[in-house]
This record gives sequence, structure tokens and C-alpha cells, in this order.
Amino acid sequence: MRRILDFLTRADDDRGDVPGWVLITLMTAGLVILIWALAGPALEGVFQQAIDRVTGF
Repeated sequence: MRRILDFLTRADDDRGDVPGWVLITLMTAGLVILIWALAGPALEGVFQQAIDRVTGF
């Protein structure tokens, strides 16, 4: 009986970390959006230059 109670107590402790994972997920999404906004124009220029070179042949 004691083992079951210990297991249930530990199982409840794992639930408390959900807000932490939500915060990490949101912060990661924010960083991706920020990096994309900053690097997007440069990447678009590189892509356009590569397409121009390929279609120029």
C-alpha cells in the first residue's frame, strides 16, 4: 500500500512543471519569430540571387 501512495505522490509532482514547458515553448516561438524577422530579408536576397544564377544559364 505504501508503494502505491509513493507512486501517486510522485505522479502528482510531475504535473507541476506544465507551466514551465508552456513558457519554454512560447519563448522559443518568440525567438524563432524574432530571428526570422531579422534574417528574412537577407535570406530572401540569397535565395533570389541563387535563382537568378540558375535561370541565367
